[in-house]
Amino acid sequence: MSALLGCDFSSSPGPRKHIVLAWGHIDGARLVLESLERLQSLEDFTLALQTHVAWIGGFDLPFGLPRELVEHLRWPTRWEDCIAHYASLRRPQIRDLFAAFCDSRPAGGKFAHRATDGPAGSSPSMKWVNPPVAYMLHAGVPALLAAGAYFPGLQAPKAQAARIALEAYPGMLAREVLGAQSYKSDDKAKQTPERLIARKDLINALELGQTRWGIRLKLSHAQRDALAHDASGDALDAVLCLVQAAWAQAAHAKGDIRYGLPAEMDALEGWILGA
Repeated sequence: MSALLGCDFSSSPGPRKHIVLAWGHIDGARLVLESLERLQSLEDFTLALQTHVAWIGGFDLPFGLPRELVEHLRWPTRWEDCIAHYASLRRPQIRDLFAAFCDSRPAGGKFAHRATDGPAGSSPSMKWVNPPVAYMLHAGVPALLAAGAYFPGLQAPKAQAARIALEAYPGMLAREVLGAQSYKSDDKAKQTPERLIARKDLINALELGQTRWGIRLKLSHAQRDALAHDASGDALDAVLCLVQAAWAQAAHAKGDIRYGLPAEMDALEGWILGA
Protein backbone atom coordinates (compact mmCIF):
# COMPACT_ATOMS: atom_id res chain seq x y z
CA MET A 1 0.00 0.00 0.00
CA SER A 2 1.13 3.57 -0.69
CA ALA A 3 2.67 5.55 2.13
CA LEU A 4 0.91 8.75 3.14
CA LEU A 5 2.83 12.00 3.17
CA GLY A 6 2.21 15.55 4.30
CA CYS A 7 4.66 18.31 3.43
CA ASP A 8 5.23 21.77 4.84
CA PHE A 9 7.34 23.29 2.08
CA SER A 10 9.92 26.07 1.93
CA SER A 11 11.25 27.53 -1.32
CA SER A 12 14.56 28.40 0.40
CA PRO A 13 15.23 25.65 2.94
CA GLY A 14 18.28 25.75 5.17
CA PRO A 15 19.43 25.31 8.78
CA ARG A 16 16.90 27.83 10.10
CA LYS A 17 13.89 26.93 7.92
CA HIS A 18 13.34 23.31 6.99
CA ILE A 19 11.07 21.44 4.65
CA VAL A 20 9.12 19.12 6.95
CA LEU A 21 7.72 15.77 5.81
CA ALA A 22 5.16 13.89 7.89
CA TRP A 23 4.98 10.20 6.97
CA GLY A 24 2.05 8.04 8.01
CA HIS A 25 -0.38 5.23 7.21
CA ILE A 26 -3.92 4.16 7.94
CA ASP A 27 -4.38 1.54 10.66
CA GLY A 28 -8.03 0.56 10.97
CA ALA A 29 -9.98 3.74 11.62
CA ARG A 30 -6.98 5.90 12.49
CA LEU A 31 -4.22 7.78 10.70
CA VAL A 32 -0.92 6.87 12.32
CA LEU A 33 1.92 9.41 12.27
CA GLU A 34 5.06 7.36 11.65
CA SER A 35 7.77 10.00 11.54
CA LEU A 36 8.68 13.63 10.95
CA GLU A 37 11.57 14.34 8.59
CA ARG A 38 13.30 17.73 8.39
CA LEU A 39 15.20 18.64 5.24
CA GLN A 40 17.60 21.51 4.62
CA SER A 41 17.83 21.53 0.81
CA LEU A 42 15.74 20.99 -2.30
CA GLU A 43 18.10 18.18 -3.28
CA ASP A 44 17.35 16.40 0.00
CA PHE A 45 13.64 16.94 -0.66
CA THR A 46 13.79 15.20 -4.04
CA LEU A 47 15.85 12.35 -2.61
CA ALA A 48 13.45 11.88 0.30
CA LEU A 49 10.52 11.58 -2.10
CA GLN A 50 12.37 8.84 -3.94
CA THR A 51 12.98 6.72 -0.82
CA HIS A 52 9.42 5.35 -0.98
CA VAL A 53 8.35 3.45 -4.07
CA ALA A 54 4.76 4.62 -3.69
CA TRP A 55 3.09 7.48 -1.82
CA ILE A 56 0.10 9.78 -1.81
CA GLY A 57 1.20 13.22 -0.69
CA GLY A 58 -0.45 16.49 0.28
CA PHE A 59 1.93 19.40 -0.37
CA ASP A 60 1.56 22.90 1.02
CA LEU A 61 2.50 24.77 -2.13
CA PRO A 62 0.51 25.90 -5.18
CA PHE A 63 0.60 23.67 -8.24
CA GLY A 64 -0.54 26.29 -10.77
CA LEU A 65 -0.82 29.97 -11.60
CA PRO A 66 -4.03 31.97 -12.20
CA ARG A 67 -5.33 31.53 -15.73
CA GLU A 68 -5.84 35.29 -15.98
CA LEU A 69 -2.13 35.89 -15.33
CA VAL A 70 -0.94 33.14 -17.68
CA GLU A 71 -3.10 34.41 -20.54
CA HIS A 72 -2.03 38.03 -19.91
CA LEU A 73 1.64 37.01 -20.13
CA ARG A 74 0.89 34.85 -23.20
CA TRP A 75 2.46 31.81 -21.61
CA PRO A 76 1.43 28.26 -22.60
CA THR A 77 -1.99 27.33 -21.21
CA ARG A 78 -1.32 23.58 -21.08
CA TRP A 79 -0.21 22.90 -17.49
CA GLU A 80 2.96 20.92 -18.21
CA ASP A 81 4.12 23.42 -20.82
CA CYS A 82 3.37 26.34 -18.51
CA ILE A 83 5.33 24.74 -15.66
CA ALA A 84 8.27 24.05 -17.98
CA HIS A 85 8.31 27.70 -19.07
CA TYR A 86 7.93 28.95 -15.50
CA ALA A 87 10.77 26.72 -14.29
CA SER A 88 13.05 28.18 -16.97
CA LEU A 89 12.79 31.65 -15.41
CA ARG A 90 14.89 33.00 -12.57
CA ARG A 91 13.24 34.44 -9.46
CA PRO A 92 14.13 38.07 -10.27
CA GLN A 93 12.47 37.65 -13.67
CA ILE A 94 9.36 36.24 -12.03
CA ARG A 95 9.24 39.10 -9.53
CA ASP A 96 9.59 41.74 -12.24
CA LEU A 97 6.93 40.18 -14.49
CA PHE A 98 4.44 39.76 -11.66
CA ALA A 99 5.14 43.22 -10.22
CA ALA A 100 4.52 44.80 -13.63
CA PHE A 101 1.21 42.91 -13.85
CA CYS A 102 0.17 44.16 -10.42
CA ASP A 103 1.28 47.75 -11.13
CA SER A 104 -1.10 47.92 -14.09
CA ARG A 105 -4.13 47.02 -11.96
CA PRO A 106 -6.28 49.11 -9.58
CA ALA A 107 -5.84 49.14 -5.81
CA GLY A 108 -7.67 46.28 -4.15
CA GLY A 109 -7.31 44.03 -7.18
CA LYS A 110 -3.59 43.89 -7.75
CA PHE A 111 -3.25 40.10 -7.79
CA ALA A 112 -4.92 37.60 -10.05
CA HIS A 113 -6.50 34.67 -8.20
CA ARG A 114 -7.16 31.04 -8.93
CA ALA A 115 -10.71 29.72 -8.62
CA THR A 116 -9.65 27.68 -5.57
CA ASP A 117 -8.37 30.69 -3.59
CA GLY A 118 -11.83 31.85 -2.54
CA PRO A 119 -13.19 28.64 -1.01
CA ALA A 120 -9.79 27.67 0.43
CA GLY A 121 -8.96 31.12 1.80
CA SER A 122 -5.48 30.81 0.30
CA SER A 123 -2.99 33.42 -0.89
CA PRO A 124 -2.78 34.06 -4.65
CA SER A 125 -0.20 31.74 -6.17
CA MET A 126 1.49 34.67 -7.95
CA LYS A 127 2.42 36.33 -4.65
CA TRP A 128 6.18 36.61 -4.28
CA VAL A 129 6.32 37.97 -0.70
CA ASN A 130 4.56 37.25 2.61
CA PRO A 131 4.31 34.36 1.82
CA PRO A 132 6.43 33.82 -1.33
CA VAL A 133 4.13 31.16 -2.76
CA ALA A 134 5.14 32.00 -6.35
CA TYR A 135 8.67 30.89 -5.48
CA MET A 136 7.32 27.79 -3.69
CA LEU A 137 5.60 26.77 -6.93
CA HIS A 138 8.78 27.55 -8.88
CA ALA A 139 10.92 25.35 -6.61
CA GLY A 140 8.48 22.66 -5.55
CA VAL A 141 6.61 21.50 -8.63
CA PRO A 142 9.75 20.83 -10.73
CA ALA A 143 11.19 18.90 -7.77
CA LEU A 144 8.05 16.79 -7.55
CA LEU A 145 8.16 16.12 -11.29
CA ALA A 146 11.82 15.13 -10.96
CA ALA A 147 10.78 12.63 -8.27
CA GLY A 148 8.35 11.02 -10.71
CA ALA A 149 5.16 12.40 -9.15
CA TYR A 150 1.83 12.28 -10.97
CA PHE A 151 -0.53 15.27 -10.63
CA PRO A 152 -4.21 14.22 -10.85
CA GLY A 153 -6.42 16.72 -12.65
CA LEU A 154 -3.43 18.49 -14.18
CA GLN A 155 -1.89 15.67 -16.20
CA ALA A 156 -3.59 13.12 -18.43
CA PRO A 157 -5.11 10.26 -16.43
CA LYS A 158 -2.76 7.36 -15.66
CA ALA A 159 -4.00 3.84 -14.95
CA GLN A 160 -1.00 3.18 -12.73
CA ALA A 161 0.88 5.89 -10.85
CA ALA A 162 3.08 5.15 -7.85
CA ARG A 163 3.64 8.67 -6.50
CA ILE A 164 0.61 10.96 -6.29
CA ALA A 165 1.07 14.69 -5.66
CA LEU A 166 -1.91 16.70 -4.42
CA GLU A 167 -2.12 20.34 -3.38
CA ALA A 168 -2.96 20.77 0.29
CA TYR A 169 -3.42 23.81 2.52
CA PRO A 170 -3.07 23.42 6.30
CA GLY A 171 -4.58 26.83 7.04
CA MET A 172 -7.94 25.72 5.66
CA LEU A 173 -8.11 22.74 8.00
CA ALA A 174 -6.77 24.71 11.00
CA ARG A 175 -9.47 27.37 10.57
CA GLU A 176 -12.17 24.70 10.92
CA VAL A 177 -11.00 24.18 14.50
CA LEU A 178 -9.54 27.52 15.56
CA GLY A 179 -11.36 30.07 13.43
CA ALA A 180 -9.15 33.12 13.01
CA GLN A 181 -7.01 32.31 16.06
CA SER A 182 -3.29 32.09 15.24
CA TYR A 183 -1.37 28.98 16.26
CA LYS A 184 2.15 29.62 14.96
CA SER A 185 4.82 32.19 14.17
CA ASP A 186 8.41 32.19 12.93
CA ASP A 187 8.96 35.37 14.98
CA LYS A 188 10.16 34.37 18.46
CA ALA A 189 8.56 37.45 19.97
CA LYS A 190 5.17 36.18 18.75
CA GLN A 191 5.58 32.61 19.99
CA THR A 192 3.17 33.20 22.84
CA PRO A 193 1.44 30.95 25.39
CA GLU A 194 -1.83 31.66 23.57
CA ARG A 195 -0.43 30.16 20.36
CA LEU A 196 0.82 27.13 22.30
CA ILE A 197 -2.68 26.57 23.67
CA ALA A 198 -4.09 26.92 20.15
CA ARG A 199 -1.70 24.25 18.84
CA LYS A 200 -2.73 21.92 21.66
CA ASP A 201 -6.41 22.53 20.89
CA LEU A 202 -5.79 21.80 17.21
CA ILE A 203 -3.87 18.60 17.99
CA ASN A 204 -6.63 17.45 20.34
CA ALA A 205 -9.27 18.03 17.65
CA LEU A 206 -7.22 16.03 15.13
CA GLU A 207 -6.87 13.14 17.56
CA LEU A 208 -10.63 13.11 18.14
CA GLY A 209 -11.44 13.47 14.44
CA GLN A 210 -13.37 16.68 15.08
CA THR A 211 -13.16 18.10 11.57
CA ARG A 212 -15.31 17.60 8.50
CA TRP A 213 -12.68 15.19 7.24
CA GLY A 214 -13.62 12.76 10.02
CA ILE A 215 -10.09 11.35 10.24
CA ARG A 216 -8.71 10.48 13.69
CA LEU A 217 -4.98 11.01 14.13
CA LYS A 218 -2.96 8.61 16.29
CA LEU A 219 0.08 10.10 18.02
CA SER A 220 2.56 8.94 20.62
CA HIS A 221 3.10 11.13 23.69
CA ALA A 222 6.46 12.22 22.30
CA GLN A 223 4.95 13.13 18.93
CA ARG A 224 2.17 15.12 20.58
CA ASP A 225 4.72 17.09 22.60
CA ALA A 226 6.91 17.68 19.55
CA LEU A 227 3.99 19.08 17.55
CA ALA A 228 2.82 21.28 20.39
CA HIS A 229 6.24 22.73 21.16
CA ASP A 230 7.25 23.49 17.56
CA ALA A 231 6.27 27.16 17.79
CA SER A 232 6.89 27.72 14.08
CA GLY A 233 4.02 25.33 13.37
CA ASP A 234 5.97 23.69 10.54
CA ALA A 235 5.63 20.15 11.91
CA LEU A 236 1.94 20.61 12.69
CA ASP A 237 1.34 22.02 9.20
CA ALA A 238 2.98 18.94 7.70
CA VAL A 239 0.63 16.76 9.77
CA LEU A 240 -2.39 18.79 8.64
CA CYS A 241 -1.31 18.09 5.05
CA LEU A 242 -0.95 14.42 5.97
CA VAL A 243 -4.60 14.40 7.11
CA GLN A 244 -5.62 15.86 3.75
CA ALA A 245 -3.59 13.17 1.94
CA ALA A 246 -5.39 10.50 3.98
CA TRP A 247 -8.74 11.97 2.94
CA ALA A 248 -7.64 11.84 -0.71
CA GLN A 249 -6.55 8.21 -0.32
CA ALA A 250 -9.97 7.35 1.13
CA ALA A 251 -11.69 9.06 -1.81
CA HIS A 252 -9.57 7.07 -4.26
CA ALA A 253 -10.29 3.82 -2.41
CA LYS A 254 -13.99 4.49 -3.02
CA GLY A 255 -13.36 4.73 -6.77
CA ASP A 256 -12.57 8.42 -7.28
CA ILE A 257 -9.74 8.49 -9.83
CA ARG A 258 -9.24 12.21 -9.07
CA TYR A 259 -8.51 11.67 -5.36
CA GLY A 260 -11.26 14.02 -4.25
CA LEU A 261 -10.50 16.82 -6.70
CA PRO A 262 -13.59 18.28 -8.41
CA ALA A 263 -14.28 17.29 -12.01
CA GLU A 264 -14.80 20.94 -12.99
CA MET A 265 -11.42 22.20 -11.73
CA ASP A 266 -9.32 24.26 -14.12
CA ALA A 267 -6.60 21.95 -15.48
CA LEU A 268 -4.19 24.87 -15.70
CA GLU A 269 -4.72 26.40 -12.24
CA GLY A 270 -5.04 23.31 -10.06
CA TRP A 271 -7.15 22.91 -6.93
CA ILE A 272 -6.62 22.60 -3.19
CA LEU A 273 -7.89 19.34 -1.67
CA GLY A 274 -11.28 19.80 -0.05
CA ALA A 275 -11.72 23.46 -0.96
